[in-house]
Amino acid sequence: MKVRILRSALEDLAAARKFYDRQSLTAGSSFFENLFAELDSLEHHAGIHRVCFGYHRLLARRFPSAIYYRISGQEVIVHRVLDCRRDPRWTYRQLKD
Repeated sequence: MKVRILRSALEDLAAARKFYDRQSLTAGSSFFENLFAELDSLEHHAGIHRVCFGYHRLLARRFPSAIYYRISGQEVIVHRVLDCRRDPRWTYRQLKD
Protein backbone atom coordinates (compact mmCIF):
# COMPACT_ATOMS: atom_id res chain seq x y z
CA MET A 1 0.00 0.00 0.00
CA LYS A 2 1.03 3.56 -0.60
CA VAL A 3 1.47 5.72 2.51
CA ARG A 4 0.40 9.37 2.34
CA ILE A 5 1.28 11.68 5.22
CA LEU A 6 -1.00 14.67 5.65
CA ARG A 7 0.30 18.14 6.51
CA SER A 8 -1.16 17.84 10.04
CA ALA A 9 0.99 14.75 10.70
CA LEU A 10 4.10 16.42 9.25
CA GLU A 11 3.51 19.40 11.55
CA ASP A 12 3.18 17.02 14.51
CA LEU A 13 6.48 15.36 13.56
CA ALA A 14 8.25 18.73 13.23
CA ALA A 15 6.97 19.93 16.62
CA ALA A 16 8.02 16.67 18.30
CA ARG A 17 11.46 16.84 16.70
CA LYS A 18 11.94 20.36 18.08
CA PHE A 19 10.98 19.09 21.53
CA TYR A 20 13.48 16.21 21.35
CA ASP A 21 16.20 18.45 19.90
CA ARG A 22 15.95 20.55 23.06
CA GLN A 23 16.45 17.42 25.19
CA SER A 24 19.78 16.38 23.64
CA LEU A 25 21.84 16.72 20.48
CA THR A 26 20.89 13.34 19.05
CA ALA A 27 17.35 12.81 20.37
CA GLY A 28 15.64 14.74 17.56
CA SER A 29 17.31 12.84 14.76
CA SER A 30 16.76 9.54 16.57
CA PHE A 31 13.07 10.42 16.93
CA PHE A 32 12.79 11.18 13.21
CA GLU A 33 14.57 7.98 12.16
CA ASN A 34 12.42 5.82 14.41
CA LEU A 35 9.10 7.41 13.52
CA PHE A 36 9.78 7.27 9.78
CA ALA A 37 10.71 3.59 10.14
CA GLU A 38 7.32 3.07 11.83
CA LEU A 39 5.61 4.99 9.01
CA ASP A 40 7.41 2.86 6.42
CA SER A 41 6.12 -0.29 8.15
CA LEU A 42 2.57 0.78 7.32
CA GLU A 43 3.19 -0.22 3.68
CA HIS A 44 3.04 -3.85 4.76
CA HIS A 45 1.20 -3.84 8.10
CA ALA A 46 -1.57 -1.27 7.71
CA GLY A 47 -4.89 -2.26 9.18
CA ILE A 48 -3.62 -4.64 11.85
CA HIS A 49 -3.54 -1.97 14.55
CA ARG A 50 -6.25 -1.30 17.10
CA VAL A 51 -8.90 1.29 16.21
CA CYS A 52 -8.99 4.20 18.64
CA PHE A 53 -11.09 7.36 18.25
CA GLY A 54 -12.10 6.16 14.76
CA TYR A 55 -8.50 5.76 13.50
CA HIS A 56 -6.09 2.86 13.40
CA ARG A 57 -3.40 3.59 16.00
CA LEU A 58 0.20 2.43 15.61
CA LEU A 59 2.16 2.87 18.84
CA ALA A 60 5.80 3.73 18.22
CA ARG A 61 8.28 1.40 19.88
CA ARG A 62 11.00 3.75 21.11
CA PHE A 63 9.15 7.01 21.71
CA PRO A 64 5.81 7.65 23.43
CA SER A 65 4.06 8.54 20.19
CA ALA A 66 1.05 7.20 18.33
CA ILE A 67 0.47 7.32 14.59
CA TYR A 68 -3.21 7.71 13.72
CA TYR A 69 -4.17 6.61 10.22
CA ARG A 70 -7.04 5.46 8.03
CA ILE A 71 -7.11 3.18 5.01
CA SER A 72 -8.77 4.35 1.82
CA GLY A 73 -8.66 1.79 -0.98
CA GLN A 74 -4.99 0.95 -1.54
CA GLU A 75 -3.74 4.01 0.34
CA VAL A 76 -2.81 4.55 3.98
CA ILE A 77 -3.51 8.13 5.04
CA VAL A 78 -1.61 9.27 8.13
CA HIS A 79 -3.62 11.99 9.84
CA ARG A 80 -1.74 12.72 13.06
CA VAL A 81 1.33 11.72 15.06
CA LEU A 82 0.58 12.53 18.70
CA ASP A 83 2.36 12.25 22.02
CA CYS A 84 0.89 9.46 24.17
CA ARG A 85 1.75 11.32 27.38
CA ARG A 86 -0.99 13.88 26.74
CA ASP A 87 -4.45 13.77 28.28
CA PRO A 88 -6.68 11.43 26.22
CA ARG A 89 -9.27 14.22 26.01
CA TRP A 90 -6.66 16.41 24.29
CA THR A 91 -5.87 13.58 21.86
CA TYR A 92 -9.58 13.12 21.13
CA ARG A 93 -9.96 16.85 20.39
CA GLN A 94 -6.92 16.82 18.08
CA LEU A 95 -8.37 13.95 16.09
CA LYS A 96 -11.84 15.49 15.84
CA ASP A 97 -10.56 18.79 14.35
